[in-house]
Amino acid sequence: MNVSVLTSSDVTKKVFNKDELFILDVRNENDFNIWKIEGENFEYLNVPYFELLDGVKEIVRKIPTTKEVLVVCAKEGSSVMVAEMLSEAGINVSYLKGGMKAWSEHLEPIKIGHLNDGGEIYQFVRIGKGCLSYMVVSEGEAAVIDSTRMTDIYLDFAESMGTKIKHVFDTHLHADHISGGRIIAEKNRAAYWLPPKDATEVNFDYRPLEQGNDVTIGNTSIKIAALYSPGHTIGSTSFIVDNKYLLSGDILFIDSIGRPDLAGKSEDWVGDLRTTLYKRYRELSEDLIVLPAHFMIIDELNEDGSVAKKLGELFAKNHGLNIHDENEFSKLVTENLPPQPNAYQEIRETNMGKINPNIEKQREMEIGPNRCAVR
Repeated sequence: MNVSVLTSSDVTKKVFNKDELFILDVRNENDFNIWKIEGENFEYLNVPYFELLDGVKEIVRKIPTTKEVLVVCAKEGSSVMVAEMLSEAGINVSYLKGGMKAWSEHLEPIKIGHLNDGGEIYQFVRIGKGCLSYMVVSEGEAAVIDSTRMTDIYLDFAESMGTKIKHVFDTHLHADHISGGRIIAEKNRAAYWLPPKDATEVNFDYRPLEQGNDVTIGNTSIKIAALYSPGHTIGSTSFIVDNKYLLSGDILFIDSIGRPDLAGKSEDWVGDLRTTLYKRYRELSEDLIVLPAHFMIIDELNEDGSVAKKLGELFAKNHGLNIHDENEFSKLVTENLPPQPNAYQEIRETNMGKINPNIEKQREMEIGPNRCAVR
Protein backbone atom coordinates (compact mmCIF):
# COMPACT_ATOMS: atom_id res chain seq x y z
CA MET A 1 0.00 0.00 0.00
CA ASN A 2 1.08 3.57 -0.60
CA VAL A 3 1.49 6.11 2.19
CA SER A 4 -0.48 9.32 1.63
CA VAL A 5 0.39 12.84 2.74
CA LEU A 6 -1.94 15.32 4.40
CA THR A 7 -1.01 18.98 4.68
CA SER A 8 -1.95 21.22 7.59
CA SER A 9 -4.55 22.81 5.31
CA ASP A 10 -6.07 19.36 4.64
CA VAL A 11 -6.32 18.62 8.37
CA THR A 12 -7.70 22.09 9.09
CA LYS A 13 -10.58 21.42 6.70
CA LYS A 14 -11.25 18.17 8.56
CA VAL A 15 -11.45 20.15 11.81
CA PHE A 16 -13.86 22.65 10.26
CA ASN A 17 -15.99 19.90 8.69
CA LYS A 18 -16.03 17.84 11.92
CA ASP A 19 -14.74 14.83 10.00
CA GLU A 20 -13.66 11.65 11.74
CA LEU A 21 -9.91 11.07 11.97
CA PHE A 22 -7.75 8.67 13.96
CA ILE A 23 -4.43 10.25 14.92
CA LEU A 24 -1.40 8.21 15.92
CA ASP A 25 0.89 10.74 17.60
CA VAL A 26 4.43 9.41 17.98
CA ARG A 27 5.85 12.30 20.02
CA ASN A 28 6.72 11.73 23.66
CA GLU A 29 3.88 11.56 26.15
CA ASN A 30 4.57 14.94 27.78
CA ASP A 31 4.56 16.82 24.46
CA PHE A 32 1.34 15.09 23.43
CA ASN A 33 -0.42 15.89 26.72
CA ILE A 34 0.53 19.57 26.53
CA TRP A 35 -0.44 20.12 22.90
CA LYS A 36 -2.04 18.08 20.13
CA ILE A 37 -4.17 18.44 17.00
CA GLU A 38 -7.72 18.90 18.21
CA GLY A 39 -10.91 18.05 16.36
CA GLU A 40 -14.44 17.34 17.54
CA ASN A 41 -14.50 13.86 16.01
CA PHE A 42 -10.82 12.98 16.28
CA GLU A 43 -9.56 9.94 18.18
CA TYR A 44 -6.00 9.60 19.45
CA LEU A 45 -3.35 7.05 20.23
CA ASN A 46 -0.05 8.29 21.63
CA VAL A 47 2.87 5.91 21.30
CA PRO A 48 6.36 7.47 21.38
CA TYR A 49 8.44 6.73 18.31
CA PHE A 50 11.23 5.03 20.25
CA GLU A 51 8.75 2.33 21.32
CA LEU A 52 8.13 1.50 17.65
CA LEU A 53 11.72 1.11 16.51
CA ASP A 54 11.32 -2.68 16.46
CA GLY A 55 8.05 -2.55 14.54
CA VAL A 56 4.36 -1.73 14.84
CA LYS A 57 3.04 -5.23 15.53
CA GLU A 58 1.97 -4.33 19.08
CA ILE A 59 -0.19 -1.37 18.01
CA VAL A 60 -1.77 -2.62 14.78
CA ARG A 61 -4.75 -4.08 16.63
CA LYS A 62 -5.39 -0.67 18.26
CA ILE A 63 -5.75 1.12 14.93
CA PRO A 64 -9.24 1.12 13.35
CA THR A 65 -9.70 -0.10 9.80
CA THR A 66 -12.88 1.94 9.27
CA LYS A 67 -11.41 5.43 9.84
CA GLU A 68 -8.82 7.56 8.13
CA VAL A 69 -5.50 7.24 9.98
CA LEU A 70 -2.94 10.03 10.31
CA VAL A 71 0.52 9.68 11.85
CA VAL A 72 1.94 12.81 13.46
CA CYS A 73 5.34 13.68 14.90
CA ALA A 74 7.28 16.86 15.68
CA LYS A 75 8.87 17.58 12.29
CA GLU A 76 7.71 14.79 9.91
CA GLY A 77 10.59 12.30 9.77
CA SER A 78 9.46 9.88 12.47
CA SER A 79 5.87 9.87 11.23
CA VAL A 80 6.99 8.94 7.70
CA MET A 81 8.85 5.90 9.01
CA VAL A 82 5.97 4.76 11.24
CA ALA A 83 3.45 5.33 8.44
CA GLU A 84 5.54 3.17 6.10
CA MET A 85 5.63 0.37 8.69
CA LEU A 86 1.86 0.57 9.15
CA SER A 87 1.35 0.51 5.40
CA GLU A 88 3.45 -2.63 5.14
CA ALA A 89 1.18 -4.11 7.81
CA GLY A 90 -1.81 -3.51 5.53
CA ILE A 91 -3.19 -0.27 6.96
CA ASN A 92 -4.23 2.68 4.81
CA VAL A 93 -2.37 5.56 6.41
CA SER A 94 -1.21 9.16 5.92
CA TYR A 95 1.37 11.32 7.65
CA LEU A 96 1.26 15.03 8.41
CA LYS A 97 3.54 17.01 6.12
CA GLY A 98 5.96 19.07 8.20
CA GLY A 99 4.69 17.59 11.46
CA MET A 100 3.56 19.69 14.40
CA LYS A 101 6.01 22.40 13.37
CA ALA A 102 3.95 22.98 10.21
CA TRP A 103 0.70 22.61 12.15
CA SER A 104 1.80 25.39 14.51
CA GLU A 105 2.47 27.77 11.61
CA HIS A 106 -0.54 27.14 9.37
CA LEU A 107 -2.96 30.05 8.79
CA GLU A 108 -6.36 29.53 7.21
CA PRO A 109 -8.02 32.72 5.84
CA ILE A 110 -11.80 32.94 6.26
CA LYS A 111 -14.04 35.71 4.99
CA ILE A 112 -16.00 37.09 7.93
CA GLY A 113 -18.24 39.43 5.98
CA HIS A 114 -18.81 42.61 4.02
CA LEU A 115 -18.50 46.12 5.39
CA ASN A 116 -21.19 48.76 5.07
CA ASP A 117 -19.72 50.77 2.18
CA GLY A 118 -18.11 47.89 0.34
CA GLY A 119 -14.93 46.21 1.40
CA GLU A 120 -14.47 43.02 3.40
CA ILE A 121 -12.95 41.69 6.59
CA TYR A 122 -11.01 38.42 6.77
CA GLN A 123 -9.96 36.33 9.74
CA PHE A 124 -6.75 34.28 9.62
CA VAL A 125 -7.13 31.23 11.85
CA ARG A 126 -3.89 29.81 13.21
CA ILE A 127 -5.57 26.54 13.97
CA GLY A 128 -2.63 24.85 15.70
CA LYS A 129 -2.03 27.63 18.19
CA GLY A 130 -5.38 29.35 18.52
CA CYS A 131 -4.16 32.73 17.25
CA LEU A 132 -6.53 34.93 15.23
CA SER A 133 -5.47 37.84 13.05
CA TYR A 134 -7.36 40.06 10.64
CA MET A 135 -7.25 41.98 7.38
CA VAL A 136 -9.65 44.78 6.51
CA VAL A 137 -9.82 45.44 2.76
CA SER A 138 -11.42 48.40 0.97
CA GLU A 139 -10.88 50.20 -2.33
CA GLY A 140 -7.42 48.75 -2.95
CA GLU A 141 -6.14 49.36 0.60
CA ALA A 142 -5.78 47.02 3.54
CA ALA A 143 -5.09 47.04 7.26
CA VAL A 144 -3.68 44.07 9.17
CA ILE A 145 -4.42 43.50 12.88
CA ASP A 146 -2.54 41.20 15.29
CA SER A 147 -0.46 39.45 12.63
CA THR A 148 1.68 36.41 13.31
CA ARG A 149 5.35 36.12 12.31
CA MET A 150 4.34 34.21 9.13
CA THR A 151 4.24 37.49 7.23
CA ASP A 152 4.30 36.11 3.69
CA ILE A 153 0.77 34.77 4.11
CA TYR A 154 -0.61 38.29 4.65
CA LEU A 155 1.55 39.80 1.90
CA ASP A 156 0.53 37.14 -0.62
CA PHE A 157 -3.14 37.40 0.36
CA ALA A 158 -3.14 41.19 -0.03
CA GLU A 159 -1.47 40.84 -3.45
CA SER A 160 -4.05 38.26 -4.53
CA MET A 161 -6.77 40.74 -3.57
CA GLY A 162 -5.10 43.54 -5.50
CA THR A 163 -4.67 45.61 -2.34
CA LYS A 164 -1.83 47.53 -0.72
CA ILE A 165 -1.31 47.21 3.03
CA LYS A 166 -1.36 50.76 4.40
CA HIS A 167 -1.73 50.18 8.14
CA VAL A 168 -0.63 47.48 10.57
CA PHE A 169 -1.90 47.26 14.16
CA ASP A 170 -1.21 45.25 17.27
CA THR A 171 -3.94 45.43 19.92
CA HIS A 172 -1.26 44.97 22.60
CA LEU A 173 2.29 43.77 23.15
CA HIS A 174 1.87 40.04 22.62
CA ALA A 175 3.42 37.52 25.01
CA ASP A 176 2.34 34.21 23.47
CA HIS A 177 3.42 34.66 19.87
CA ILE A 178 5.84 36.77 17.85
CA SER A 179 4.20 39.59 15.96
CA GLY A 180 4.90 40.11 12.28
CA GLY A 181 3.55 43.63 12.42
CA ARG A 182 6.79 45.56 12.07
CA ILE A 183 8.04 43.41 9.20
CA ILE A 184 4.77 43.75 7.28
CA ALA A 185 4.85 47.52 7.84
CA GLU A 186 8.47 47.79 6.69
CA LYS A 187 7.90 45.74 3.53
CA ASN A 188 4.87 47.84 2.57
CA ARG A 189 6.09 51.19 3.90
CA ALA A 190 2.94 51.10 5.99
CA ALA A 191 2.21 52.72 9.34
CA TYR A 192 2.77 50.45 12.34
CA TRP A 193 0.50 51.24 15.29
CA LEU A 194 1.04 50.09 18.88
CA PRO A 195 -0.56 51.18 22.18
CA PRO A 196 1.98 53.56 23.78
CA LYS A 197 1.43 52.20 27.31
CA ASP A 198 2.63 48.80 26.04
CA ALA A 199 5.51 50.35 24.13
CA THR A 200 7.55 52.05 26.86
CA GLU A 201 10.47 49.65 26.30
CA VAL A 202 10.35 49.10 22.53
CA ASN A 203 13.43 49.75 20.39
CA PHE A 204 11.72 50.95 17.22
CA ASP A 205 9.54 53.74 15.89
CA TYR A 206 5.78 53.31 15.87
CA ARG A 207 2.61 55.35 15.72
CA PRO A 208 0.83 55.68 19.08
CA LEU A 209 -2.50 53.87 19.01
CA GLU A 210 -4.83 55.69 21.38
CA GLN A 211 -8.57 56.08 21.88
CA GLY A 212 -9.87 58.65 19.45
CA ASN A 213 -7.62 57.48 16.61
CA ASP A 214 -9.72 56.90 13.50
CA VAL A 215 -7.93 55.29 10.59
CA THR A 216 -9.83 55.23 7.30
CA ILE A 217 -9.14 52.37 4.89
CA GLY A 218 -9.68 52.99 1.18
CA ASN A 219 -11.85 55.71 -0.25
CA THR A 220 -14.92 54.67 1.71
CA SER A 221 -16.09 55.55 5.20
CA ILE A 222 -14.72 52.35 6.72
CA LYS A 223 -13.07 53.43 9.93
CA ILE A 224 -11.02 51.57 12.50
CA ALA A 225 -11.71 53.31 15.81
CA ALA A 226 -9.45 52.58 18.76
CA LEU A 227 -11.03 51.86 22.16
CA TYR A 228 -8.71 51.85 25.18
CA SER A 229 -9.46 48.58 27.00
CA PRO A 230 -6.76 47.67 29.55
CA GLY A 231 -6.73 44.52 31.63
CA HIS A 232 -4.78 41.92 29.68
CA THR A 233 -1.99 44.48 29.37
CA ILE A 234 -1.94 48.08 30.56
CA GLY A 235 -2.15 49.30 26.96
CA SER A 236 -4.61 46.81 25.47
CA THR A 237 -6.70 48.55 22.81
CA SER A 238 -9.77 47.21 21.02
CA PHE A 239 -10.98 48.24 17.57
CA ILE A 240 -14.44 48.98 16.32
CA VAL A 241 -14.49 48.46 12.57
CA ASP A 242 -17.23 50.20 10.59
CA ASN A 243 -19.55 50.21 13.64
CA LYS A 244 -20.05 46.52 12.94
CA TYR A 245 -17.15 44.52 14.36
CA LEU A 246 -15.39 44.62 17.73
CA LEU A 247 -11.82 43.35 17.56
CA SER A 248 -11.31 42.59 21.24
CA GLY A 249 -7.67 41.52 21.23
CA ASP A 250 -6.94 39.36 24.28
CA ILE A 251 -9.49 41.09 26.52
CA LEU A 252 -12.58 39.07 25.59
CA PHE A 253 -12.83 35.63 24.01
CA ILE A 254 -15.86 33.62 22.98
CA ASP A 255 -15.75 31.28 25.95
CA SER A 256 -13.53 33.13 28.41
CA ILE A 257 -11.83 36.41 29.30
CA GLY A 258 -8.22 37.61 29.10
CA ARG A 259 -5.67 36.98 31.81
CA PRO A 260 -4.01 40.03 33.39
CA ASP A 261 -0.73 38.52 34.56
CA LEU A 262 1.63 38.11 31.61
CA ALA A 263 3.70 41.04 32.86
CA GLY A 264 3.40 39.87 36.48
CA LYS A 265 0.61 42.36 37.19
CA SER A 266 -2.46 40.23 37.92
CA GLU A 267 -3.33 41.92 41.22
CA ASP A 268 -2.77 45.40 39.76
CA TRP A 269 -4.62 44.87 36.48
CA VAL A 270 -7.64 42.80 37.52
CA GLY A 271 -9.56 46.01 38.28
CA ASP A 272 -8.76 47.38 34.82
CA LEU A 273 -9.95 44.12 33.28
CA ARG A 274 -13.26 44.29 35.11
CA THR A 275 -13.78 47.96 34.17
CA THR A 276 -13.18 47.17 30.51
CA LEU A 277 -15.51 44.16 30.44
CA TYR A 278 -18.25 45.41 32.73
CA LYS A 279 -18.26 49.12 31.91
CA ARG A 280 -16.54 50.04 28.62
CA TYR A 281 -17.88 47.05 26.69
CA ARG A 282 -21.34 47.36 28.28
CA GLU A 283 -21.63 50.81 26.72
CA LEU A 284 -21.19 49.34 23.23
CA SER A 285 -23.89 48.02 20.92
CA GLU A 286 -24.77 44.40 21.64
CA ASP A 287 -25.04 43.89 17.87
CA LEU A 288 -21.28 44.29 17.43
CA ILE A 289 -19.67 41.06 16.25
CA VAL A 290 -16.79 40.18 18.56
CA LEU A 291 -13.61 39.06 16.79
CA PRO A 292 -10.98 38.07 19.40
CA ALA A 293 -7.23 37.62 18.95
CA HIS A 294 -7.35 34.01 20.18
CA PHE A 295 -9.58 31.02 20.74
CA MET A 296 -8.98 28.55 23.55
CA ILE A 297 -10.93 25.41 22.61
CA ILE A 298 -12.14 23.92 19.35
CA ASP A 299 -15.77 24.36 20.44
CA GLU A 300 -15.42 28.12 19.89
CA LEU A 301 -15.23 27.64 16.12
CA ASN A 302 -18.35 28.30 14.07
CA GLU A 303 -19.54 25.94 11.33
CA ASP A 304 -17.31 27.64 8.75
CA GLY A 305 -14.27 27.57 11.04
CA SER A 306 -14.48 31.25 11.97
CA VAL A 307 -14.42 32.52 15.54
CA ALA A 308 -17.05 35.24 16.00
CA LYS A 309 -20.13 35.94 18.11
CA LYS A 310 -22.35 38.96 18.79
CA LEU A 311 -21.43 40.90 21.91
CA GLY A 312 -24.96 40.50 23.29
CA GLU A 313 -24.66 36.72 23.06
CA LEU A 314 -21.40 36.82 25.02
CA PHE A 315 -22.99 39.02 27.68
CA ALA A 316 -25.62 36.30 28.07
CA LYS A 317 -23.45 33.18 27.91
CA ASN A 318 -19.81 33.99 28.76
CA HIS A 319 -19.31 33.22 32.47
CA GLY A 320 -16.52 35.79 32.75
CA LEU A 321 -19.03 38.55 31.90
CA ASN A 322 -21.57 37.48 34.51
CA ILE A 323 -19.77 37.61 37.85
CA HIS A 324 -21.48 40.45 39.66
CA ASP A 325 -19.46 40.39 42.88
CA GLU A 326 -16.13 42.19 42.39
CA ASN A 327 -14.30 40.07 44.96
CA GLU A 328 -15.53 36.87 43.33
CA PHE A 329 -14.39 38.20 39.95
CA SER A 330 -10.96 39.07 41.32
CA LYS A 331 -10.63 35.64 42.88
CA LEU A 332 -11.67 33.88 39.68
CA VAL A 333 -9.18 35.83 37.60
CA THR A 334 -6.18 35.57 39.92
CA GLU A 335 -6.68 31.95 41.03
CA ASN A 336 -7.61 30.30 37.73
CA LEU A 337 -4.60 31.18 35.61
CA PRO A 338 -3.12 28.49 33.37
CA PRO A 339 0.66 28.07 33.13
CA GLN A 340 2.53 30.93 31.50
CA PRO A 341 2.97 30.62 27.71
CA ASN A 342 6.13 28.94 26.50
CA ALA A 343 9.09 31.40 26.55
CA TYR A 344 6.67 34.30 27.11
CA GLN A 345 9.33 36.67 28.43
CA GLU A 346 11.57 36.05 25.41
CA ILE A 347 8.56 36.56 23.14
CA ARG A 348 7.77 39.88 24.81
CA GLU A 349 11.39 40.99 24.40
CA THR A 350 11.32 39.96 20.73
CA ASN A 351 8.16 42.00 20.21
CA MET A 352 9.86 44.93 21.93
CA GLY A 353 12.79 44.72 19.51
CA LYS A 354 15.23 43.94 22.32
CA ILE A 355 16.28 40.56 20.92
CA ASN A 356 16.18 39.10 17.40
CA PRO A 357 16.19 35.27 17.53
CA ASN A 358 16.71 33.28 14.35
CA ILE A 359 13.75 31.55 12.75
CA GLU A 360 14.38 28.15 14.36
CA LYS A 361 14.61 29.75 17.78
CA GLN A 362 11.37 31.63 17.11
CA ARG A 363 9.64 28.36 16.21
CA GLU A 364 10.94 26.78 19.39
CA MET A 365 9.74 29.74 21.49
CA GLU A 366 6.20 29.47 20.10
CA ILE A 367 5.71 25.70 20.39
CA GLY A 368 2.58 24.78 22.32
CA PRO A 369 -0.91 26.22 22.76
CA ASN A 370 -1.69 29.82 23.57
CA ARG A 371 -2.52 30.50 27.20
CA CYS A 372 -3.98 34.00 27.13
CA ALA A 373 -7.30 33.22 28.84
CA VAL A 374 -8.52 32.71 32.39
CA ARG A 375 -9.68 29.14 32.77
